[in-house]
Amino acid sequence: MIDYKDSGVDIDAGNRLVENIKPLVKRTFDSNVIGGIGSFAGAYALPSGYKEPVILSATDGVGTKLKLAIESKRLDTVGIDLVAMCVNDLICNFAKPMFFLDYYATGKLDVDSATKIIEGISVGCIEAECSLIGGESAEMPGMYRGDDFDLAGFAVGIAERSDIEKSYDLKSGDVIVALPSSGFHSNGYSLIRKLFFEKMGMKFEDKIESRELIDLLLEPTKIYVKDFSKTRSKIKALAHITGGGLVENIPRILSQSHDAYIQKSAIRTRELFEMLREHVKESELYRTFNMGVGMVFVCDAKNGDDLASECGGYIIGEIRDGSGKTILD
Repeated sequence: MIDYKDSGVDIDAGNRLVENIKPLVKRTFDSNVIGGIGSFAGAYALPSGYKEPVILSATDGVGTKLKLAIESKRLDTVGIDLVAMCVNDLICNFAKPMFFLDYYATGKLDVDSATKIIEGISVGCIEAECSLIGGESAEMPGMYRGDDFDLAGFAVGIAERSDIEKSYDLKSGDVIVALPSSGFHSNGYSLIRKLFFEKMGMKFEDKIESRELIDLLLEPTKIYVKDFSKTRSKIKALAHITGGGLVENIPRILSQSHDAYIQKSAIRTRELFEMLREHVKESELYRTFNMGVGMVFVCDAKNGDDLASECGGYIIGEIRDGSGKTILD
C-alpha cells in the first residue's frame, strides 16, 4: 500500500506551512477583510466613499530573479518583488490596492523556505497598504527540479471611473517626473545573469557601489503606492517602468497625438547600470532595463517641482505634440 506522501506530496508539511503563515497574513489585514485564513475564498468588503467605483486587477511574477534567490539561498525579499510588480501596475490606473493573493509552486515543499517567501509577501503587502487575503501553495513533484519554485501574484484595487480617464487630459508642456528605482527591479534578469556571471565572470561576493553584487541584484522592487497616494491630486498620468523600459512603457499612457521627450542626460543612472554599456547596445539597455527610473509621474508644468520634491523624484522630460512615442534625446 502507498499513500500520497510516497508520491512526493506531504500534506502535513502543507498544514504546517499554513500554521506558520497565519500571523504573517493577519498582520496585513485592514478593517475590510471579512473572516480569516482557511476558507475556500478570501472575502473583502468594498470601501465606501466612491461615486463610480471601478474594480481593477493585475497579475505578475518575478521572473528569473528567482534563480538568483534560489542559488544564493536568499528567499526573504522575492515576495516583496511579487507584490511590487502587481501593485505598481494597479496605481498606473489610479487604483488603490485593496487585496492580494499569491501562488507558490514547488517540486518539494520546504516549510522554512516557503515561510520566508510568504513573509516577504506580507512585508510587501504592508508597504503597499493592501491585505493578503488568500493564496495557494502547490507541491508538484516532477514539475520542478531540486529547490526550484515559481511565484505568481494577483492584486485587486479600486478607483473612481473619472480618475481612470485622467491620462486623456495630457497636453503638450506637461512635465515627466522620474521616481528612482531601487535597482533592476524584476525585469531583464535572464540578460543580467548572462552578462554579470557568464560574460563578465563576476561572483556573488564581488563589490559594486560598496555592496556585494548579489545584494544589489536581489534588492527588492520599490513599491510606489505611498508616493502615489500622497501626490495623486497633482498626477495626470503615471507609468510603471518594467520590461520594455522607458521606451515601451511610457507610450502606454500617451495618445496618438503626443510624444514623451526624455533627456537622457537628466536620468540619474547608477554604476550598476553603467557597467552594462560595454556589452549591450544603448538602444537595448533602454528597452530592457529601467536604467534607474522605476516609475514616472506626469503633471502640469506648474506642479512639476512640487511633485518631484514630495515623491523624491526629479524632472527628466516633457510631453510634446507627436505620434505616441518615447523620444530619448
